[in-house]
Amino acid sequence: MPIDNKHATWGGRFSAQPDALMQVFGESVSFDKRLAPYDLKGSLGHATMLAHVGLLSSEEFAEIKQGITELEEEVLSNDFPWKLELEDVHMNLEQALGKKTKAADKLHSGRSRNDQVATDMRLFFKDACASLQISLEGTMQALLLIAEKYSELPIPGYTHLQRAQPVTVGHHLLAYIEALGRDHERFSVVGKHANVCPLGSGAIAGSTLPLDREFTAKILGFVDAEGNACMTPNGMDAVADRDLFLEFASACSLTALHLSRLSEDIILWNSTEFGFVSLPDSFTTGSSLMPQKKNPDCYELVRGKTGRIVGNLTNLLVTVKGLPLTYNRDLQEDKPPVFDSYDQLSICLAVVKNCMEGTDFIEEKCIAAASDPLLLATDLADFLVCKGVPFRQAHHVVGELVGYAESQKISLSEISDENAMAISEHLTGDWRGVFDLKRAFASREKPGMPGPGQISSRITHWKSVLTV
Repeated sequence: MPIDNKHATWGGRFSAQPDALMQVFGESVSFDKRLAPYDLKGSLGHATMLAHVGLLSSEEFAEIKQGITELEEEVLSNDFPWKLELEDVHMNLEQALGKKTKAADKLHSGRSRNDQVATDMRLFFKDACASLQISLEGTMQALLLIAEKYSELPIPGYTHLQRAQPVTVGHHLLAYIEALGRDHERFSVVGKHANVCPLGSGAIAGSTLPLDREFTAKILGFVDAEGNACMTPNGMDAVADRDLFLEFASACSLTALHLSRLSEDIILWNSTEFGFVSLPDSFTTGSSLMPQKKNPDCYELVRGKTGRIVGNLTNLLVTVKGLPLTYNRDLQEDKPPVFDSYDQLSICLAVVKNCMEGTDFIEEKCIAAASDPLLLATDLADFLVCKGVPFRQAHHVVGELVGYAESQKISLSEISDENAMAISEHLTGDWRGVFDLKRAFASREKPGMPGPGQISSRITHWKSVLTV
């Protein structure tokens, strides 16, 4: 006996219903129902094409269009009755449309769930990339405001978490703005790669029906800057490859990594040992035991969620690596990591933005830390180089000076001229002038350096970019 009509979309071949366990195991509607707006949009585009080529009458198309409009309203109002036994978002919507019009039976002509879901996901990626770019711009603007406010406030720059050379808050935060700017570009690339219509690929080899792929692509907005239709050139690749998913997950991971590194900096700066920043109370938490605590939880969670987002990329890579062409059911599992990466990155960007807007730098602490003469030991080596001393020799001389100062428990700048000359005869003149921070920054006006002019230039650049 054939199975009942609720499985009519694929059940003609089968004489038994799916096992109840298989229904639970195989369903995806619990997570892919968020694709409903895109699935309905794709179905309307496909129906429009079918009417265009004469495979739907005008009356049938009108009924399908009206039914899709009603379903859109149900989905948006959360009134749609999702059924796990109907497996996925596509079968749920198809069956619901079938209850509204018999013409729905013709809607799947020339279409497979394979190219259907590929289309849904490309529409999703286009929107997701645009949304994340807007969020990135907001976070970058928040960082830019702080960078401008404290553009000349000196702080130590670190390597190996050891004080290295003085930079400014502006220079440090601009480093993250530059990185997030590249992330923004990466989502542009992903969005461009998503802008290719798979409909018409069918399950693997297209269809013998008179489909108009170019028409469908234009209807659904898969067009280039000149309005030309953008279509997948190979049906097998269109339905089977998941490099777009991987690109998106990778772009999310790289963005999250940058947010995580920024978070780590702020967590360190917020500690008593550093004391460089004060975070807003609204984005910090206390302790259930220790009443004095003010914990940077929001940034710690960004670090933690970054691990989750990177894990999603790894998930996808491992899932895809061993699959033959074309579609395999393993690929059902490609959506949860993508959706999760999008959701988690979106909230991370919002949290960093909002927290940064309420962050203040404690200027006296920053200046005190940056005023350590050891931070300008390299500048002293450069001073000797300008006197003709080879850099390696100059490096050795300054190392000796540092060792001597440590042995005497004095600052590098407190070494007497006599003792300095005993180490190098070239330490004449105003060698202590090297330790003046304003001079140090004024000497760094080449591109990429933390000189005031360079920082001001990059701030102006990013202001113009982010306000376009």
